[in-house]
Amino acid sequence: MRIFWTFFWSFLLIQMASYVISSMQSVTYTFTVSTIVSVVVAALIVMIGEVLPNEPVEKH
Repeated sequence: MRIFWTFFWSFLLIQMASYVISSMQSVTYTFTVSTIVSVVVAALIVMIGEVLPNEPVEKH
């Protein structure tokens, strides 16, 4: 379920940011490019979450 929510929120936030940035720069908003970027960002977030260790680090 956490992977679904990661993709959901990355989709929404990247779409919003893409719309605002394209509006500020007076260029056309492209849904397809924003969707591809959001999928890539979500995949990177999921991969980083899987790579990071879950155990607490012992004090040295």
